[in-house]
Amino acid sequence: MKLAKILMAGALATTALTTAAMADVKVGLLGGISGPIAAMSPSMIAASKLAIAQVNAQGGVLGGQKLEAILGDSACNPQNGVDAATKLVNVEQIVGLIGPHCSGAVLAVANSVTIPAGVALITPSGTSPEITGLDDGDKVFRTVPSDDYQGRALARTLLAQGTKKVAVAYLNNDYGSGLAGAFKAEFTSKGGEVAGYAAHEEGKASYRSNLAELASGGADTLVIFDYGDGTGLTILRQSLENGFFENFVGGDGMKSEAIIKELGAENLTTFTSSSPVGEASDSNAKFTKAFTEAGGSADAIFATTSYDAAFLMALGVEIAGGDKAKVAAAIASASNGEGEKVEAGEWKKALELIKAGKAIDYQGASGSLDFNAKGDVPGSYALFKVDGDSFSVKTTMK
Repeated sequence: MKLAKILMAGALATTALTTAAMADVKVGLLGGISGPIAAMSPSMIAASKLAIAQVNAQGGVLGGQKLEAILGDSACNPQNGVDAATKLVNVEQIVGLIGPHCSGAVLAVANSVTIPAGVALITPSGTSPEITGLDDGDKVFRTVPSDDYQGRALARTLLAQGTKKVAVAYLNNDYGSGLAGAFKAEFTSKGGEVAGYAAHEEGKASYRSNLAELASGGADTLVIFDYGDGTGLTILRQSLENGFFENFVGGDGMKSEAIIKELGAENLTTFTSSSPVGEASDSNAKFTKAFTEAGGSADAIFATTSYDAAFLMALGVEIAGGDKAKVAAAIASASNGEGEKVEAGEWKKALELIKAGKAIDYQGASGSLDFNAKGDVPGSYALFKVDGDSFSVKTTMK
């Protein structure tokens, strides 16, 4: 009996060691599940989870361990984001963070949680120019271009289309103010006139007085930098109801199917919205096929960038050997224009290259990426129009 007990104890110890060795490797997935981008978030989360599912199906990480995404909700709110990220870092012991989805939450989480903890962060949709200036120790990345680029490209596109005079309404947060500032600077420097320019607070029942003042400058086009699931919807509705403007242009936050469901496509024939798009490539085609087969819409906003953020995080974890202190540098090395090309879904190929000690250059679903020294990427944008119950490209933006 004594021998049996010893053998049993040894077996249990061996099992425990094996289980520990094969434990899941956790990364955080911090989305805007509730709040102003709640309608956008499901596709973004699904795209990130697709990348993780492909990784696990093609060998996993660190010798066969599974990569597990621990979901959190920032509600696109800085304090909520900090609370959720603190739990992910301190309780769940994540080795890297995908998200948050909104700029204000990214800035708060990076400054208060991930930078002090030495944890790499990749946001697929935090676009504020302020993110570029973070004193982050090279640990903050994004797979979406800065709003400095989007705002200026949108300004040039409108001018090229003959729109010379606009009014601008923007949400008073990091996202809205950053995008509005870039747009205004480019629009006016290229000869356009901003006849009205005003910030607004979130969650008011009526913005009619704000809109009347913006319209008093004589512009027939209103540019809205807000969220289509939140205040931006209210502003657009009240503008239409009161006839303040004839044409409407939104930033990427306004490209939400919520406005179509609420206002009807027939009332949005003069509405367009800018949004990042995946560059046409073999990698993008592979993502589109896989995401569509999984039930997703490859045209959903930030779907490609969300996929890329998760795939890059997996690459960082693998190259760093699971050492969270080395993940950020590994992410940077995996997409810098040097090394053998790896495309969306090619995790098995990536593993073989890493094991062989070869450099990788990830070619994303959203584009070539190639992080600069600030963790920023180049990108492509298009102007979208309402098309039935969704959106379609009206023109590319440069």
